[in-house]
Amino acid sequence: MGLGGCIILIAVGAILTFATDWHVQGVNLTVVGLILMAVGLIGVATFSGIARRRRVVVPPTTPVVEEEPRHHRADGYSDGYGV
Repeated sequence: MGLGGCIILIAVGAILTFATDWHVQGVNLTVVGLILMAVGLIGVATFSGIARRRRVVVPPTTPVVEEEPRHHRADGYSDGYGV
């Protein structure tokens, strides 16, 4: 379940808890809404904890090779021939 699913659970729980006045025999919708909101909050906390661990920056594994500076001559013989 991703972050969107957790937010939907929180929203549906809040709607059931605060915005409905339905009376279903054998089911307390206020408690069901509170449970959905709690599960959504736990999901958001878990998702953010996992996402924070995924953002760890790993240094590059390829070594950096530096070349020696080349001396360029003005007469066109920069490759060493014709010296």
